[in-house]
Amino acid sequence: MQVLVRDNNVDQALKVLKRKMQREGIFREMRARRAYEKPSERRNREAGEAVRRARKVARKQAVREGLIAAPKKKPSTRPAFARPAAPPAPAAE
Repeated sequence: MQVLVRDNNVDQALKVLKRKMQREGIFREMRARRAYEKPSERRNREAGEAVRRARKVARKQAVREGLIAAPKKKPSTRPAFARPAAPPAPAAE
């Protein structure tokens, strides 16, 4: 995985790296590998994950068919495209 550091802005590069790792599931895998997982626990976890996936697919299908209402969209926490501030007006003399 590679992240470019622009203008010596290491904080921004770290933020980008963490976001990429989160998307790839690396943090989840590290947490899972921290301790041994018994085979029975693994089967139970995988069965639970399969149930959640199946419910998600069924829910999306029901929304597509109009059987249930679509979930409300969460308002964005990021501001819309911010325009640069207007230059100050020249002082009248």
